[in-house]
Amino acid sequence: MFKLGVLDQSQIGEGRTAPDALKETTRLAQEADKLGYSRYWVSEHHASRSLAHSSPEVLIAHLASATSRIRLGSGGVMLPHYSAYKVAENFRLLEALHPGRIDVGLGRAPGGMPIATRALQEGKYMHIDEYPQQITDMIGYLHDSLGPDHRFAGLHASPAIDTAPEMWLLGSSGESAKIAARLGLSFGFAQFFGTPGGEDAVRYYKDNFRPSPLNEKPYALAAVLAVCADTEEEANRLATSTDLFFLRLEQGLELSYFPSVETAHDYPYTEYDLQRIRMARHRRIVGNPAQVKKRLEELAEQYQADELLIVSPIHNFAARIHSYRLIAEAMNL
Repeated sequence: MFKLGVLDQSQIGEGRTAPDALKETTRLAQEADKLGYSRYWVSEHHASRSLAHSSPEVLIAHLASATSRIRLGSGGVMLPHYSAYKVAENFRLLEALHPGRIDVGLGRAPGGMPIATRALQEGKYMHIDEYPQQITDMIGYLHDSLGPDHRFAGLHASPAIDTAPEMWLLGSSGESAKIAARLGLSFGFAQFFGTPGGEDAVRYYKDNFRPSPLNEKPYALAAVLAVCADTEEEANRLATSTDLFFLRLEQGLELSYFPSVETAHDYPYTEYDLQRIRMARHRRIVGNPAQVKKRLEELAEQYQADELLIVSPIHNFAARIHSYRLIAEAMNL
């Protein structure tokens, strides 16, 4: 049986503010903690007016203090923007504060528009080809295993602790799967992005995994979008907000908020818009508890996933909490 976790992007609901969204994120993390979800990851997106945060490390510290059991992590830190050494120090500190509860998920996507990337990397140059070396450096810093020939041999990442955060490579293509397999790391695939080839990426990862001091066996998860309600009709109604939000993103026209069901209902869709929405619905899970349970089980088998992270963007926060409760009950967490 696979585990279930939560991925939260802290979307700012229409009519609400960023502080409102962060309060909702905290409440949802506390509810997920009580319901038995395995882990709660927060994302990194830059210069977005519709999302409430861009610094997962800071938010993880807050959420870990507000919860008691659930693992907290990044989904993920966009490592090419940063020094691997500084990221390792941040997550070592989080692990020291909350031992056994911290995940460091790493990605190589920009997490924003080119102007944000230029601002993040101002005064330095980081080529994407250096990403595998950054991953190797992170392992060395987090586990005090830099070799004598390393360019920073002998460097210590503070604080000195006996444990280390779980390290994950995240991606929406096969390249991160190859690195994770070669280095013996856990791997997460963003299925809800809609990028094809996810099943092949996970299959490659598991078939080519090399045991390491970090993991004896491969471990993979997929992040999926699921909207659950008491009835299929209500779930489909709630999911119209998601339909409009991602349609606008696809068109390069990001909204400054996550739209309400009413806004989504009144939007002047073209026939092509509706066709794109119908196509996108095929990769999303929308329905009543029995329907959602069946689709989650099918998708976990399809992706050979040891765990699924549930993204459940719903404008009405009470309905969003209810969605996660229904899923937890259906899956017997």
